[in-house]
Amino acid sequence: MAISSPFICSLFAFILLLSRKPLLLFKSFTGLTLSEFNNIYEKITKRYDKHEIQRLSSKRKDRERDIGAVRPFNLDIKNKFLMFLVYYRLYITSR
Repeated sequence: MAISSPFICSLFAFILLLSRKPLLLFKSFTGLTLSEFNNIYEKITKRYDKHEIQRLSSKRKDRERDIGAVRPFNLDIKNKFLMFLVYYRLYITSR
């Protein structure tokens, strides 16, 4: 089954390389189907910038640097969301 969405990121590309059934492996890693992931991702991207500005501006009023003046994140929003899902799906406690 070909994936027509623009969803190609590093972890998903790795899943594609490892499996003949990447969509099943994606679901087992994240707990979501690809369409569910894309729907939630779209909702996140609509709210992300506004929330990030609100989060950064409400902490300190005496900021020395402008918002966004620090080094940018290594991962984009889609990869952050994917890593979040994989972490909480596969996280094993040490107890």
